[in-house]
Amino acid sequence: MSIIIEIPSALQKYTNNQDEVEVNATTVGEAFEGLCNEFKDLKTHLYDEEGKIRSFINVYLNDEDIRYADSLATKTQAGDSIQIVPSIAGGI
Repeated sequence: MSIIIEIPSALQKYTNNQDEVEVNATTVGEAFEGLCNEFKDLKTHLYDEEGKIRSFINVYLNDEDIRYADSLATKTQAGDSIQIVPSIAGGI
């Protein structure tokens, strides 16, 4: 089923400057696999050395944080939207 992944501007250079990518998936993890299979250079920016989503990357399915659902095993449905949101840090 078709899922839209919204790509933040900081990562668009790895998706040929696309701000959205459509993939077929039944879970968030499958959607990320499809995204990384299509755009190989993106994987190192999303996953750490242990194969987990990097701690500064937040992932939302239809505006719901997947950390409070089943993480990458969270089920998706046709027409769902996944948002990748890198944390922003800084200060004085």
